[in-house]
Formats: sequence, C-alpha cells, structure tokens
Amino acid sequence: MACNWEELSILFTDDAHIAELNSVYLGRDGPTNVLAFPMSEDSPTDVDSGMLGDVVVSVDTAIQEANELGKSMEETIYRLLIHGILHLFNYDHERSPEDEHIMQREEKRLLALIREE
Repeated sequence: MACNWEELSILFTDDAHIAELNSVYLGRDGPTNVLAFPMSEDSPTDVDSGMLGDVVVSVDTAIQEANELGKSMEETIYRLLIHGILHLFNYDHERSPEDEHIMQREEKRLLALIREE
C-alpha cells in the first residue's frame, strides 16, 4: 500500500551546531542558514517510508538575515523552511543558473501563499 503522506523533521539550532553539521555532512566550513537532508539520495526503492527528510535552520543566522534584509523573523524562518523543503524535493540552486532561477521562483510563489493567509 502506497503512503499518501510524508514526514518532515525540522530542527531549529544555533550557528555552532549547524556549522558542525555543515562540516560533517557537506564538508563545508562555517555556519549556514539552512541545511536539508533528504531521506532518499535519488535512489528510489520499492519501500515508501513516508519520510521526506530533515531541515535544519540556524536561528542565529536567521536573526542576522532578518536584520540585514529588514524582514520579520517570521518571514525569514518561512523563507528558510521553504528553501530547505524545496531541496528535499530535489530543487537545487547550485546546479545551474537556470535551476537557481526555477528554485527562486518557486520560493517566491510559496512564500506568497503563506502571506495570503
């Protein structure tokens, strides 16, 4: 029987912890605003676990970005969550300029839906 839902894990953390995750899992130095860890690495299986993946947000970096951009913390967190979730759905702004444009467009579309509520 196919699973009709997906489970998502969200962790809000600080710059020190996200920098550690960034180093261990991506080999990158320093903190970042959001990390996404999909449950499947583009290798579909016959088993549908119902797990989409994990999104990790640095609250420290989110505060800094909100201040720099003149946005509310709420809007910044929404934007970062959307960004991370899109990565779980295999959107990747680092593949090409075209993919970056597609992902940015989808982020804006989804953020606009949240603002309408």
